[in-house]
Amino acid sequence: MTVRFVRPVSHSAYAARRLGLSALMLFVIAVLAHRLGPLTTPDFLSLTFLSAAIAAVSVPFSLIGLARLWQVGAEGGVAAGKGLFYAAIPLGVVATGAFYYYTLPALHDISTDLADPPPWVVEAHARQQWLPRPDAVTPADRRAQFVAYPGLTGRRYEGALDRVYEGVQKAVLSARISITRKEGVELVEPDIAERPAPEDEQAPVPDVAPVPLQRPEPLLSPVFGNAGDVLLQGETRTLVLGLRFDLVIRLREDAETTSVDIRVASRYGPHDLGMGEAIAEDFLDRLDTELLGIAGN
Repeated sequence: MTVRFVRPVSHSAYAARRLGLSALMLFVIAVLAHRLGPLTTPDFLSLTFLSAAIAAVSVPFSLIGLARLWQVGAEGGVAAGKGLFYAAIPLGVVATGAFYYYTLPALHDISTDLADPPPWVVEAHARQQWLPRPDAVTPADRRAQFVAYPGLTGRRYEGALDRVYEGVQKAVLSARISITRKEGVELVEPDIAERPAPEDEQAPVPDVAPVPLQRPEPLLSPVFGNAGDVLLQGETRTLVLGLRFDLVIRLREDAETTSVDIRVASRYGPHDLGMGEAIAEDFLDRLDTELLGIAGN
């Protein structure tokens, strides 16, 4: 009589694979909908946490399946391994975010100039939903930023304002920053209407000249910052997850040098997880490359 060995099957391993795959698919769909579609950041975070919870449930099932494979040679070892692999992606993203959340200060607005941050041309407002967010940046937040990022400082270049402005435009383009509003650019971009027209397009001289009027008195104080400041406000998104950040770049001419400062704020939530500092440093490094040779102290 022939004895036939029937190999047991680990149902936990196959359940782990299904749960892990479901968690991964939910996470991928959430990323695509947030990066390319209309999904807001609070909703994206909710779906990410849900996918991580499903992935966390699949982990013990995978471990049970691997244990059954080791003990009795049960089928499902490959399925258990796939379940762990699928679950590792959403769990890894959430674990990385939690690490930065608890190790970095809770800052959502950072600036290279702590004493006089560049002002917003138009303050960005977004519906925070379930994410709590402070109404204003306090001096304690600026001190916490200095402790966490002591190397984040502005730049000063030994060049004219228009020369530095050209470098800023190139750095903005390479850093994938979209400029939405500008203030003070008339200092570096002459009005097209004031440029002389070609000879064949010269307007005819009228017979009666308009009566000149008295020039209005200049404003006593500028609306945004100093009178000589150039402000460029824009937005950018992280490459993979598509998290939105608002920023403003300030150019200020002083004697024979021009200083550049940047302010970065996350559009949602009370914590930027250190990404604001990374965005600012990336832009400043690109600007240093563009203006190589005229950087000052």
